[in-house]
Amino acid sequence: MACNLSAGRNEPCKDSVGGIATVYFCNYTSSFGASTAGDADALLESLPSGLTVYAYDLKGNSSYTETVNSSRDNGTTFFSQELVLNLKKLTNEMTTQLKLMAYGRPQIFIHTMAGDTLLVGQREGADVTGGTIQTGAALGDLYGYSVTFTGQEQFPAPFVSGSTYGNPFGAVTNPPTIVYGTNS
Repeated sequence: MACNLSAGRNEPCKDSVGGIATVYFCNYTSSFGASTAGDADALLESLPSGLTVYAYDLKGNSSYTETVNSSRDNGTTFFSQELVLNLKKLTNEMTTQLKLMAYGRPQIFIHTMAGDTLLVGQREGADVTGGTIQTGAALGDLYGYSVTFTGQEQFPAPFVSGSTYGNPFGAVTNPPTIVYGTNS
């Protein structure tokens, strides 16, 4: 593995926006690990055949942060991925899905308001590491869920090739079947 820099960076235009538009959960599959084996910088260009993802549309305070953890003494580097979702409205169905998310280790596609899609937990999956189910105290408080997912990966979350705001899975081979929820 080469450790020498290979590119510079100019000051980019101020045309980006922050925020998450939608997250897509899929049940853990080891097939993602093979897609970029040996090339940590590759775009995710292919998805496992027959993949089903479950869409969660968002508005508001959900966020994604990826932290670089590097130790000169130990000679190690890894990337901590943290997704905090705030989901409005308590329902029995969503509480059941939250339980299943906590029991499993899903992989999560994050589709940003800027049109990029990243895959969290590509090789190891993402774990629910905290959260609340809350009614709030005042009329304007959150009546819903706040859930934190954490992944730890050898490489940063890969970008999905060709994703745009209107097409989160862009140019990938074998695009997933997307299951949308109800408004209840």
